[in-house]
Amino acid sequence: MNNRTKKIAYLGLMTALALILSYVESLFPPIWAAVPGIKMGLPNIVIIFLLYRFGFKEALGVSLVRVFIVSLLFGNVMSLAYSLTGAALSLALMVVLKRTDLFSTVGVSVAGGVAHNLGQIIVAMLIMETAEIGYYMIVLAVTGTLAGAFIGLAGSILLKYMKNVKI
Repeated sequence: MNNRTKKIAYLGLMTALALILSYVESLFPPIWAAVPGIKMGLPNIVIIFLLYRFGFKEALGVSLVRVFIVSLLFGNVMSLAYSLTGAALSLALMVVLKRTDLFSTVGVSVAGGVAHNLGQIIVAMLIMETAEIGYYMIVLAVTGTLAGAFIGLAGSILLKYMKNVKI
């Protein structure tokens, strides 16, 4: 089997893992019932891993496929708009910060978590035609930081233990 075929198969497995993590996350009760929409972002462990192990294109491809399939299976057009905007802003910022070499995997992930929430708030402000929903970003910045730290730590551990695995 050639390297291109192996890579495609590996990215397919990573996409499946991200989808499974999305489903598992949907089974958890709300972390904080008074504040809707807060999630850990478990599938982003896969995205962080791919960003550091392969690069932007592979992380983007898996992220897009995951967002579209999850929205198709568990959501609707509105959830697609929120997820796609959050994922795009998050990945764009993570790529920029990773390239600076100034931030650890955890730091890059924290920025990605907060950026994801910001993207979703922007969509909500446009849909609801109100800027007041922006105040919700205060809470989401805190939860995005906590979730981003957890995801970044998990991704960092995964990268450490997978560094000698030939792909």
